[in-house]
Amino acid sequence: MITTVCLNACIDKTVKIESLKVGGLNRIIETIIDGSGKGVNVAIASQQLDIHANCIGLLYRKNGDIIHNRLTENHVGVDFHWSDGEVRTNLKIADQKNGIITEINEKGVAITDGQKMYIREKVKEYAIHSDILVFTGSLPPGCPTNFYQELIQEVADYPVKCILDAEGEILLKGIYAKPFLIKPNDYELEMITGCKLHSSMDIVHAALLFIEKGVKIVAVSMGGEGAIITDGKEAYYAPVISVHVKSTVGAGDSMVAGFCKAIESNLPLIEMFRYGVAAATASVMTEGTQLIDRGHFENLLKMVVIKKLM
Repeated sequence: MITTVCLNACIDKTVKIESLKVGGLNRIIETIIDGSGKGVNVAIASQQLDIHANCIGLLYRKNGDIIHNRLTENHVGVDFHWSDGEVRTNLKIADQKNGIITEINEKGVAITDGQKMYIREKVKEYAIHSDILVFTGSLPPGCPTNFYQELIQEVADYPVKCILDAEGEILLKGIYAKPFLIKPNDYELEMITGCKLHSSMDIVHAALLFIEKGVKIVAVSMGGEGAIITDGKEAYYAPVISVHVKSTVGAGDSMVAGFCKAIESNLPLIEMFRYGVAAATASVMTEGTQLIDRGHFENLLKMVVIKKLM
């Protein structure tokens, strides 16, 4: 069983237009509204891979039912702290002609001390019964950037593996808690290390800096250039699989779900990587926030090409 922690869930409002005219009039072809957030996506993608998943966190009474209903419809266990307020909306403008998505994200509602206490207790409660805890996504206003770090440290003595998928200062501080796995992209890795990464081995050497700090596995997504994974003993590279891309929304979250599937099955690093790449690729083959089609995932497992780097 896995549990995802979602502190800043959102409503994804995707509007399809013919071609984005900045400063001009744009007419909407279609509007899609989904309850979302990285923790929500990881939980749903995990269920689609036959992993029992829970999602815990914060929700608000205005629009919160959209997220709650999406999770329950996908058979995810839900355990949220409900408060007055409105769930933030993230606007995604899908330019059909150029295949480009422009994102405009709201910050969300400021977190309270009571909500932080609730999350601390829930994380410890679910750490007892979960194989994996996934800490992912942005933190709400008023939440210290070391909050994920503190939560991971509080369950350090529990028999649970922690995955951290965050950005910037949140990721940097979270690393000090020695999570089992982190998943930066190559740009984030450059920002964190302050070095330009020109080759696959440059990325591996940068990832090894975090292995030295106690992280067990570092997976680096590189967009159209593929992905890299290392545990300090081995390192692998996988190029992008050529498929018809319908949407990149949730691809990184699906990759995390693929990793969780392999971890639960006690598979070696190379197979964990194969599952993650196949899950991410299956996700881009679906429309909007549909995430993973199980049939696509199983077919793609056979198509993942993996090259040993170390």
